[in-house]
Amino acid sequence: MTRADRSRRDAERAADEAAKEVYQAILSRNPEHDFEPTLDRVRAVCDLLGDPQKAFRTVHVTGTNGKTSTARMIDRLVREHGLRTGRFTSPHLTSPRERIAIDGEPISAERFVDIWQDVAPYVHMVDTRSAAEGGPRMSFFEVLTVMAFAAFADAPIDVAIIEVGMGGGWDATNVVDGEVAVVAPISLDHERWLGHDLISIAGEKAGIIKDGASVVLARQTEDVEGVLLAAAAARGARVVREGVDIDVTERTVAVGGQLISLRGLGGIYTEVFLPLYGAHQAHNALLALVATEALLTGGAALDGDVVGAAFADVDSPGRLEVLRSSPTIIVDAAHNPAGIEALVSGVEEAFEFTRLVGVVGVLQDKDAESVLAGLEPLLAEVVVTRSSSPRSFEVADLEDIANEVFGEDRVHAVERLDDALDLAVALAEGEEQYGAGVLVTGSITMVADLRILLGRG
Repeated sequence: MTRADRSRRDAERAADEAAKEVYQAILSRNPEHDFEPTLDRVRAVCDLLGDPQKAFRTVHVTGTNGKTSTARMIDRLVREHGLRTGRFTSPHLTSPRERIAIDGEPISAERFVDIWQDVAPYVHMVDTRSAAEGGPRMSFFEVLTVMAFAAFADAPIDVAIIEVGMGGGWDATNVVDGEVAVVAPISLDHERWLGHDLISIAGEKAGIIKDGASVVLARQTEDVEGVLLAAAAARGARVVREGVDIDVTERTVAVGGQLISLRGLGGIYTEVFLPLYGAHQAHNALLALVATEALLTGGAALDGDVVGAAFADVDSPGRLEVLRSSPTIIVDAAHNPAGIEALVSGVEEAFEFTRLVGVVGVLQDKDAESVLAGLEPLLAEVVVTRSSSPRSFEVADLEDIANEVFGEDRVHAVERLDDALDLAVALAEGEEQYGAGVLVTGSITMVADLRILLGRG
């Protein structure tokens, strides 16, 4: 190794350590699941920074499941058209820098530190003002949102693809004026914050719809669609609905993914290869395509070759992702009933397992019984464990729930994830020479921990 190589390596290590220190400082604030629902603090910092969120065009993405995959697809489509992009998604799998991506790549550790140093004085000013009024400091998610806007404006980018953290109307990201609002399928999740019925949740998510925007709606229940259509009408927004104006017209399983045909606003795009598994990803691709049409052409057709090249290069880590073979180890971040349903359908369609063993960990604010019940028909046995999140179900408590769903003879409980994986592999391979697999799911943090364990972080 040359002196220049050693110097570069040392500089990278120093930047990584500095970025970790910044992250820990931000993490010491209220976590993203514990916050006061208001936009006031984010608006105040943005105002002090000169409103960086107004320096670029924006596509705003909400819904319950599929937001991150859809955002990644929009990002890739827009970049294939030669435009610079910023993508803000959450949560992250390995590093918080994944949340803030420019031209498809997470910002560097050095840039992460620089951005924090740029915005920190203004965050402190707003914290001080809030404290004087008896309010909290800015939350972890609020600070990262402001950092993303600052990074995007400084790059500078042409288009930002912004995924809400939770909900819509009072989500920290909702200081942007999205030209296009994408609403992925809405189902029950985060009831503590969003409401205990679909109509309440839809009303909150409809908050991202801005005056005169284009709104791309996934298939929704009748009640949910009614709420969204009413919100769009009140804003004078143009609505495009899956199943009415746009659709997935054909879909076949292919090696490494699927071939899809999509009816967008500008016409039909046939036999597009998508290197992701599951029908739900085809529908995410439709939303992404139409959002890009609305943004770039006002609804006219995009070049088919450009669309094909973009989709062929899409990835979505942690979503039906194969991490290892012999036996096949798959991870998926499904953590609510709708996500589990899509996961099960995708596995049954794309894989031919003769024996599949699950490794499952669930967070305490999720419906663990429904998650396990959805997985039960798919799994021969299940190993319950916990992730590194302090919000994880205790293993003994999750074991009790699993026993009720699976029966005690199909349930194993292991405290450590690495030991749980070893046991699942042994159980999968113990009775079948071919077709054995392991599925790790139940929460984002389970997937993140497993990817790091297997060297994919």
